[in-house]
Amino acid sequence: MIRPRTLLPRPGTLMWREAVACYIFIAPGVLGYLIFVLGPVLYSLAMSLMDYGVVTPPRFIGLDNWRVIFSFRQDPLIWQSLKVTTYYSIGSVACGVTCALFVAMLMNQRILGIYLFRTIFYMPSVISGVPVALLWMWIFNPSFGVLNTALAWLGIDGPQWLFDPFWVIPAFVIMSLWGIGGAMVIFLAGLQGIPQSLYEAAELDGANMMAKFRHITLPMLSPVIFFNVVLGIIGSFQAFTQSFIMTQGGPANASLLYVLYLYRNAFQYFKMGYASAMAWLLLVIIMALTLLVFRSSAVWVYYESAGNE
Repeated sequence: MIRPRTLLPRPGTLMWREAVACYIFIAPGVLGYLIFVLGPVLYSLAMSLMDYGVVTPPRFIGLDNWRVIFSFRQDPLIWQSLKVTTYYSIGSVACGVTCALFVAMLMNQRILGIYLFRTIFYMPSVISGVPVALLWMWIFNPSFGVLNTALAWLGIDGPQWLFDPFWVIPAFVIMSLWGIGGAMVIFLAGLQGIPQSLYEAAELDGANMMAKFRHITLPMLSPVIFFNVVLGIIGSFQAFTQSFIMTQGGPANASLLYVLYLYRNAFQYFKMGYASAMAWLLLVIIMALTLLVFRSSAVWVYYESAGNE
């Protein structure tokens, strides 16, 4: 008769002691995830169905918070914040990926001191958000800021930047280029992984620099571009510091990013239930955009292993 296998080894055996040690070592991580991640997520989902003002007990209201969100008249600021965040996301992701790739190609040269230049370009990406925001407030100051002073030397009258509804989001996009160091390092790793034999073969066929970039560099880097685009979309939709520190959503709500408006509802207006619903809407938007990029990757992302099949 064949004895059924048990899920746990027999107590007292070596396998049992190894299993117990394994569970002990993974317990802090599992408990930390359940208590500090999964627990708050489920609690937030429950709060999205409540009217909760922090100082008053939560009251179940069903889908009323969601009806307010999807109503154009009851809360027009939520759609304004989504529009502003989408505008910022498109600009920051497009410019960030393009500039990071350009800088990575420069940093891929074999010249003296290239490691120092790589460090210089990467270091700004590790600086925290508040000091960076304060620094760029000084750079964008229309009266004595560095940027407008430099433009004045060229005979150009600089804009009002953070005080102009038209220029405030472009200013945020320019500021986001400060942190392209992380994407640059990933692009640099991808560039160094491209076989030099491909470029040598292209040169033998008479390909110039642009042809090699278009037909070799871009296809071979497309998985890296895909990775950086996904991370850029997720990060840009969660942008908060620059709007909170630099403009407070102004002027005229032109820089009211979505997370800033969520923060206001939660910690200024004490509408925790409504803010929880907004957080879940943000999750759905990010997941939908990420899924869209994943679905589109079959058209423009090239994988060498798949291409050889």
